[in-house]
Amino acid sequence: MMLSETDRIFTNLLGPGGADLASSRARGDWDGTAALIARGREAIIEEVKASGLRGRGGAGFPTGMKWGFMPKIVDPARPHYLIVNADESEPGTCKDREILRHEPHKLIEGAVLAGFAMGAQRAFIYIRGEYQAEGAALEAAIHEAYAAGLLGPDAAGSGAAFDITVHYGAGAYICGEETALMNSLEGQKGQPRNKPPFPAGAGLYGCPTTINNVESIAVVPTILRRGGAWFAGIGRNEKNCGTKVFCISGHVERPCVVEEAMGVPMKDLIERHAGGVRGGWDNLLAVIPGGSSTPLLPAKICHTAIMDFDGLKEAGSSLGTGALIVMDKTTDIIAAIARLSQFYMHESCGQCTPCREGTGWLWRILRRMVDGNAQLDEIDLLWDLTKRIEGKTICALGDAAAWPVQGLIRHFRGEIEHRILDYLKRGAA
Repeated sequence: MMLSETDRIFTNLLGPGGADLASSRARGDWDGTAALIARGREAIIEEVKASGLRGRGGAGFPTGMKWGFMPKIVDPARPHYLIVNADESEPGTCKDREILRHEPHKLIEGAVLAGFAMGAQRAFIYIRGEYQAEGAALEAAIHEAYAAGLLGPDAAGSGAAFDITVHYGAGAYICGEETALMNSLEGQKGQPRNKPPFPAGAGLYGCPTTINNVESIAVVPTILRRGGAWFAGIGRNEKNCGTKVFCISGHVERPCVVEEAMGVPMKDLIERHAGGVRGGWDNLLAVIPGGSSTPLLPAKICHTAIMDFDGLKEAGSSLGTGALIVMDKTTDIIAAIARLSQFYMHESCGQCTPCREGTGWLWRILRRMVDGNAQLDEIDLLWDLTKRIEGKTICALGDAAAWPVQGLIRHFRGEIEHRILDYLKRGAA
């Protein structure tokens, strides 16, 4: 199941054309935007629901349903806000940066349409602070949109006002979590909030707010032009449909970012677009399929794994952000997961005890296991520790720290045991 060229949404993803307004319009952006808005709030939301679009930032929540949670009546004292999450700090994930760099007008137009659908007149784009080139491209596109009347008091000639503000983060992974992001936008410490209240009821500045990923918003204009049924017709089924931007890195011949159909086999995705595994498919050790927080899959599962929400769940992992990290047999798999554990320990905001303390314990045990300096029963101890972190924290960073370790134990327990026994043997000698 591969994506037809006629169904491709991001036709400038690799930058063969310009990112400017004229080039974007030549590719179909901003075509009849006022007419799309004229359909009305409910019609837009229903079309997005019909498309089956699910969030492309990791959680996979139905986008149209999320928009529908916003209050139908806008209280002037409590304006509605749209926040576009462009923080993209998940290791291995670099899909949104290509949209920001080469297709910014798709995102801006999508924000206008999404904002209207939820009764918002302002969007904040929270962008990763390290994305300087991408931020410059986005800001240039926003200036063009204002100059052309596509943003401002009469956005795209629709009669509705809409403004966009770009806000740069300061390098905190935790601010990719939507409530920590809102705290950061407000000038507070970037720590997640308890829910409820949910953002649609009380979000940014205590007002109704919806947070969506860059890709989720950028595909909306094309969905509205071509119809929800068209988007829903791409992919395996109604729960795993549409196109998806994947990024492939690691031990492949050609690391890349590519748009494909949901449900594409992992092997086909790697071999067709990334030139295959370095040294051939038989040299594959494992793949992290959805960004560093998703459990790795060993080669025997990767051969038949399907790249969509249900396919990867059945395989024992998650689609996440659609970022594949390919590891060949030269990889020290224990050291690789230990390095990820160090990252999550460093990025914990410290608010929840299981995460604050547990992530440090994970890393310290794994650091010893890299050398084999551990006891065999510590493998089960490590597993038990992940279960005491998973699902026990305000946000999903605790889960993100636990899942890579669980994947390691689930599929490479024998490698850990071998290294421990070898260390003990060398010590005895």
